[in-house]
Amino acid sequence: MSDLQVRQEPLRIVPTAVASRPWRTLGGKASLHLVERHARVYRHLWLMLVSGVVEPLFYLLSIGVGLGHLVHHVGGVSYAAFVAPALLATSAMNGAIYDSTFNVFFMIKYAKTYDAALATPMRAQDLALGQVLWALLRSAIYALAFTLVILAMGLFQSYWAIAVLPAAVLTGFAFAAAGMAATTFMRSWQDFEFVTLVSVPLFLFSATFYPLSVYPPAIAVVVECTPLYQAVALMRGLALGAVGPGLLWRVAYLAIMGLAGLYVAGRRVGRLLLT
Repeated sequence: MSDLQVRQEPLRIVPTAVASRPWRTLGGKASLHLVERHARVYRHLWLMLVSGVVEPLFYLLSIGVGLGHLVHHVGGVSYAAFVAPALLATSAMNGAIYDSTFNVFFMIKYAKTYDAALATPMRAQDLALGQVLWALLRSAIYALAFTLVILAMGLFQSYWAIAVLPAAVLTGFAFAAAGMAATTFMRSWQDFEFVTLVSVPLFLFSATFYPLSVYPPAIAVVVECTPLYQAVALMRGLALGAVGPGLLWRVAYLAIMGLAGLYVAGRRVGRLLLT
């Protein structure tokens, strides 16, 4: 095969040594085509996006406001102001996880969406990046809507709260990439019980509804190592004005988690569909 023929062949069947580029192991511009595809599909599924916005709002009204009449204050602020940033972090996590797990598994195993995409010049890394970007976009929509609700209720206590939305986007990136990477190891729908097994305890025990100080020291150390706690601590610090160098560790944790998940997802998609 001549060099001209190699350049004209779809990338899917070109040997890695010819088609790969070391600096593009996390995907490239072609990933935007997958984002466009998902956006066109969701024009007819917009109710699914609305449901993701409403769920954390119900928690805020029932627990943050309702229970707040009994608890009154936590750490010098109202209970609703204490809970709201944590629910924002949870909203970003859920929006990212649902789109990067259940939907990804369906597209790999049944719809064969990725097989069709790989018949074009798109690479496995482009698919991983495109899927994570779409999950990130969905997560950002949830976070933006919930942020506006918190703002309207007057629950932000600091001008640092302007950085809450970028923090939610970072949270969505971390969980979307990790969720897609985990999904590539799943063999059947029954395996998704592990998603619930992980996400529900994270939601309940990541200092979402009460401060970390209520835990025994040994358990508190475990909680501090979980990814959702990093997001909760980051957004709560920004929302309440408790800003310090320690928040940079939270940012680094979530960024590394996202980049590692994206790398694994791209490698695994290529191994599943190209070998």
